[in-house]
Amino acid sequence: MLTEYLQKALEAAHYEIIEDEEPYYGEVPILESVWASGNTLEDCRRKLTMAIEDWIFFSIAKGLPVPPIGGIKIEFPQLLSE
Repeated sequence: MLTEYLQKALEAAHYEIIEDEEPYYGEVPILESVWASGNTLEDCRRKLTMAIEDWIFFSIAKGLPVPPIGGIKIEFPQLLSE
């Protein structure tokens, strides 16, 4: 499920070349504040994958919703408190 979600998120990513030390910039618009930059497109894509993973794990840890992408949902039941 996580691998499929990451793949769909990368397919939804937008890339551009910017004037910066790391000129390749990528973001996933549906995932707020998820972006990365790199020296090459491959480097940017690798860093973007890590940013997506971090964002997912942070959202889960904080109990925040993870929006579906390409029909793929990541849902975790709330932990039961005693």
